[in-house]
Amino acid sequence: MDFKMQILEGIPNNIPAQKIYALDINHAPKRKEILNNQEKKLALQNALRYFEPKDHAALLPEFLDELNTYGRIYMYRYRPDYKIYARPVDDYPGKSIQAKAIMHMIHNNLDHKVAQHPHELITYGGNGAVFQNWAQYRLVMKYLAEMSNEQTLVINSGHPLGLFPSHSNAPRVVVTNGMVIPNYSKPDYWEKFNALGVSQYGQMTAGSYMYIGPQGIVHGTTITVLNGLRMVAKKFNLSTGANLGKGSLFVTSGLGGMSGAQPKAGNIAGCITVCAEVNPKAVEVRHSQGWVDEVVKDIKSLILKVRKAKEEKKIISFAYEGNVVEVWEEFDKENIHIDLGSDQTSLHNPWSGGYYPVGLSFEESNQLMAKNPGEFQTKVQESLRRHAEAINNHSKKGTYFFDYGNAFLLEASRAGAKVHRDKSGNLVAASEAINKEEFAYPSYVQDIMGPMCFDYGFGPFRWVCASGKPEDLEKTDLIATNVLNKLKESSPVEIQQQMQDNIKWIKEAQQNNLVVGSQARILYADAIGRIEIAKAFNDAIAKGEIGPVVLGRDHHDVSGTDSPYRETSNIYDGSKFTADMAIQNVIGDAFRGATWVSIHNGGGVGWGEVINGGFGMLLEGDEASEKRLRSMLHWDVNNGITRRSWARNKGAMFAIKRAMEIEPKLKVTIPNLVKEEYFKDLDI
Repeated sequence: MDFKMQILEGIPNNIPAQKIYALDINHAPKRKEILNNQEKKLALQNALRYFEPKDHAALLPEFLDELNTYGRIYMYRYRPDYKIYARPVDDYPGKSIQAKAIMHMIHNNLDHKVAQHPHELITYGGNGAVFQNWAQYRLVMKYLAEMSNEQTLVINSGHPLGLFPSHSNAPRVVVTNGMVIPNYSKPDYWEKFNALGVSQYGQMTAGSYMYIGPQGIVHGTTITVLNGLRMVAKKFNLSTGANLGKGSLFVTSGLGGMSGAQPKAGNIAGCITVCAEVNPKAVEVRHSQGWVDEVVKDIKSLILKVRKAKEEKKIISFAYEGNVVEVWEEFDKENIHIDLGSDQTSLHNPWSGGYYPVGLSFEESNQLMAKNPGEFQTKVQESLRRHAEAINNHSKKGTYFFDYGNAFLLEASRAGAKVHRDKSGNLVAASEAINKEEFAYPSYVQDIMGPMCFDYGFGPFRWVCASGKPEDLEKTDLIATNVLNKLKESSPVEIQQQMQDNIKWIKEAQQNNLVVGSQARILYADAIGRIEIAKAFNDAIAKGEIGPVVLGRDHHDVSGTDSPYRETSNIYDGSKFTADMAIQNVIGDAFRGATWVSIHNGGGVGWGEVINGGFGMLLEGDEASEKRLRSMLHWDVNNGITRRSWARNKGAMFAIKRAMEIEPKLKVTIPNLVKEEYFKDLDI
């Protein structure tokens, strides 16, 4: 049976042969025991719904064994025999090219080169899932192959609810992930609902089919590292320009899906990067893909190499195969100055493999989290307190530390670490803090991405060449460069730096070897840039110069996500805990022409901590595509700028007024500012 026939087959009529459990790839850790016997029965009943009654007796003991062994029912037997990767869009069966483009993106998410735990259908972040099991995957692919542009596929946490009649301007797919009742958005409820097979954690771009490997975050990470170094230089009155970063040391952790971008970004920024990772396979993957220069397994050797790199002002990235707490503590003892520090472990998922405690090996941790989750949690919190204490020591020596939006400070605070300040400015635990919701260290959104990028509408715009041709990606890079050069000529002074950084980025994109999986690119662009670049792509498609292009973005953007500890952490009017913007965003995208839309509970900072939404849009080189891109991309960005303007963010107020001047149909409520002097005589 060929590839297209296997897609159209869906769930096979006959039970396929058992699959060998591959030992040469990353697997998700065993999830903790959380279901009682009655709930296990329910989980099995839920899983068997996908199969004919004739197969239930044979599958029941196997699925029970999976549940007991792995904590989930993945249905490994139903993994397809064909290799999963982003094939050229024309290689997929189907009536709708839009549906074929979605299949292309799903396959990219599950490509072994891209996905963190491909056999568990997890793309990144430890639990960022595309589907819960292989039956869901097979059904979704079959539906996509059968659907027309007069239908919409509805997917609830990986489960394809079905095809529904719609129309050509409606989304082809609507995805929700983890959208449980707010009172049940707690880690143990996620574990239970996921084990039951009724909900999943879609992370951000994993469950939205828009993940493009580490490249998806490398531009934003580069902007963050560059501007972090600029802050260090300004603070200590150091030279900048071409020498910015030379000899500076950036220490962080995580070499998984999103965090794997950090060493590459450090190289582009021109500094020395030490990125710790406890998972040997993750280290091996990122090193083999060229995302990190050198692997070091001994802390003493690392110290010597870093000292030498500092003396030579060398641009180099080290992957330390070990725990990052060791790095912070040993560098403190050895007086190795860290200029820039952060952390990008998956602390939104601290008890199930997102963070590994110091003092235990990778294997010991995986065993403990499954066999004794209570003790594992205790050790994680002990490690977080040590981690924070070491960072505090370096901070006193002049290190600029920032929270990378991975819930590090949040979980450290919950563990009792001293990551707050008291009235005198001393570092204290939350119980002694003047404000328990404010941390001693800023998030990178508060200091960098928010005021510099999001407030002005700049965010991680993405495109994927659905033809799969590298030459198409090269052509789109050139098209984007030409568009940006023209726009820069008439851009106001307030965004000249952003425009210049983008032009430099896209010009150098090819030489930095960023592609892993699909022929994709990321570029921080504002609404005008996104629209003009997309229109130029659409024109090139119409002329036959390139194949169809999928547009998208990270949820980590101007208006896609409401997250008080990350994307909206620089919202200071009290509304950062509301989620109106993300919900409005996905509704607006859906009726303005998105090919697919998604809305998730959870993301980079944890289930119940954030609501985030995304989209995908296929450009087909026709007038309808141009109409859709103009309408949807304008809303997708300006919705967020408007919210940020209403919060009295200075840059956003400038940006939305400019947007109204350009588009007369846009009418936005502008806040009136109150003078501080009026509060002087009030008793408050």
